[in-house]
Amino acid sequence: MPDSTRSLRLGVCGPVGTGKSSLIALLCRELSGDLALGVVTNDIYTDEDARFLRSAGVLDAERIRAVETGACPHTAIRDDITANLMAVEELEADFPGLDIVLVESGGDNLTATFSPALVDTQIFLIDVAGGGDVARKGGPGITRADLLVVNKTDLAPHVGVDPKQMVRDAGSVRDGRPVIALSRTDPRSVAALVDWVRGRLATYRAGTLEPADPGPMAPHSHGDGVVHTHAHAH
Repeated sequence: MPDSTRSLRLGVCGPVGTGKSSLIALLCRELSGDLALGVVTNDIYTDEDARFLRSAGVLDAERIRAVETGACPHTAIRDDITANLMAVEELEADFPGLDIVLVESGGDNLTATFSPALVDTQIFLIDVAGGGDVARKGGPGITRADLLVVNKTDLAPHVGVDPKQMVRDAGSVRDGRPVIALSRTDPRSVAALVDWVRGRLATYRAGTLEPADPGPMAPHSHGDGVVHTHAHAH
């Protein structure tokens, strides 16, 4: 059962260019009026995603932290989550009472998923510009994430892709888990995404949130020199 006394930790994952940073900026704009938010970003050698979010002014700069993974992006969110977990816990300590911490993965491939020792729930992004067949290719992110977002649907006419077919293809491999076709220019799709996040937060606070992807427990440290493999009471 989740520890609902701390923030909901929401992972955002997906291949390069699918719009992870933009989705996080969108959620911050939509939710920060009544919820206390924090963000942890991941890049291999830079803090570019964190700088993008700070420059966008979606949150106070101090609430946006950057992790430089120095390795394959999935390593830091699944295989050894130490740096990310410490960044999340430091953010929660610096800003007591955070409602949600959004953790953005580095751009990876269709196999990337978060360890449940790091996040409580996760969104996986694909986008129409990546090709209409992406949803059919499957992979852990597409099939097991709590929410799949088919992003940038406003670009569909320009790339010759049918987003409704992408949603149908994704639904066929997700065993009923939700799929949202999203465009920042479509208020209804934005509202559906925001409602989903608010629903996950309410379920988490009720102590009944269970992730769709239980995943392996990733090893990590709390800075005490001891490697841990527990799941933080998920």
